[in-house]
Amino acid sequence: MTFPTPTPLEWRESAQKALKDRPIESLMHLDADQLVTRPLYAGATGVQPIFAPRPSDSEGRAWDLRTLVEGDQAEAVNAAVLTDLENGAASVLLKGAVLGDAGSLGRALEGVALELAPVALDAGIDGPAAADHLAVVAKGAPRAQLRFHMDPVSAFAEAGGSPRPVEDHLKLAAETAARHAGAYPEARFFLASGRVAHEAGGSAAQELAFAAASAVAHAKAAVEAGLSVEAALRGTVVGLSVDAEYFDSLAKVRAMRLIWASLTRAFGVEVPAVIEARSSRRMLSARDPWPNLLRLTAAGFAGAVGGADVVVLDGFTRAAGVPDAFARRQARNTQLVLMEEANLGRVDDPAAGSWYLDARTRDLAEAGWAEFQMIEAEGGLVEALKGSVIQPRIARARAVREAALKNGATQIIGVTKYVDADVRSAPVEAADRAAAPVETVCEPLTPIRFAAAFEEAGQ
Repeated sequence: MTFPTPTPLEWRESAQKALKDRPIESLMHLDADQLVTRPLYAGATGVQPIFAPRPSDSEGRAWDLRTLVEGDQAEAVNAAVLTDLENGAASVLLKGAVLGDAGSLGRALEGVALELAPVALDAGIDGPAAADHLAVVAKGAPRAQLRFHMDPVSAFAEAGGSPRPVEDHLKLAAETAARHAGAYPEARFFLASGRVAHEAGGSAAQELAFAAASAVAHAKAAVEAGLSVEAALRGTVVGLSVDAEYFDSLAKVRAMRLIWASLTRAFGVEVPAVIEARSSRRMLSARDPWPNLLRLTAAGFAGAVGGADVVVLDGFTRAAGVPDAFARRQARNTQLVLMEEANLGRVDDPAAGSWYLDARTRDLAEAGWAEFQMIEAEGGLVEALKGSVIQPRIARARAVREAALKNGATQIIGVTKYVDADVRSAPVEAADRAAAPVETVCEPLTPIRFAAAFEEAGQ
């Protein structure tokens, strides 16, 4: 027996009847990008279908399950890396003092087949030096899957300055990429990340624009260093954040593919985007870390369904410090469940065909492109940061979210609602180290946690 599908007009009439005296427009709301979210979506909205699948496949797995290993002792890092790779991870992201010299990094990667397991770096402003160390460890193997992830602009934006002029750091990163490009044709050199904008409280469109502008800055520097435009863009990984608001997060990943396609066409080439989605830290709670497991699961879902090529999840205790082995195992297993039990990768683009997600993807792509054009009109990302063009816009987006949390329009489970009075603590390996001070030349994009204000007030 079949039932007739209601028409959009019938849906509207039913909704108005249920709302009684309130207009249906009362269900609409604006986000920090001033984009409208409607209560109902249908073909009548005129949204064109979007298909934005991930273009790559890692040995039959839908996405690259990458684990973050942070540490200063090479032997401890090596044990953690091998444990992750032996238990389901496909690649690793390294951070800490082990990146400081080739000897330590070599010991940290002992037993790792670099031709099979990609190794990515998170070295901040010291990215070029860490890239040189990783190149030494790879011993010239042409098939080594190196992910240098050099991103001096994000480090500059977060600190508000750099040891040398940021233009020099950008030039050094480009020259480092050009120097290693011949020996390592499978390598990726740059991370064009918008995460620093997200973690400072920025909107989805601002994060997309920051990532796009970063890609342009790196590509231009690489061309000046002798790389072709195609090699520079092919050697770039786009970095985005995904959080517990999974619909917006997955739409943001899909929107980045549309922006990237326009960006590469503007350069006169066609290069598919490679997107690394990392879980948001601004969404995490420190006082009660256990609900973070749910937030991180939602973030992993968003990265997988959104079509990210790589997904990196933090440990659930990351707001309190460096996660221990148990927290790292939970982060790894969360992705394994999503991949191998929930089978999220069995469809090329699970979000395709949803009127709402197609509309949201298109809205975010257009808003992100408009923000990107504004940055480029200021002379590019570095000049826009130095001129304090970006920072006030992110501050306004952050204020919108903070106001919504304060008035109860938005909630943080376990922090502002359903607060557990008897919190069970969870251990961490070590506290975060303070960053080395630098002379500030612009307003920094300082990372925040939205839960922090409520946790401090409740103490």
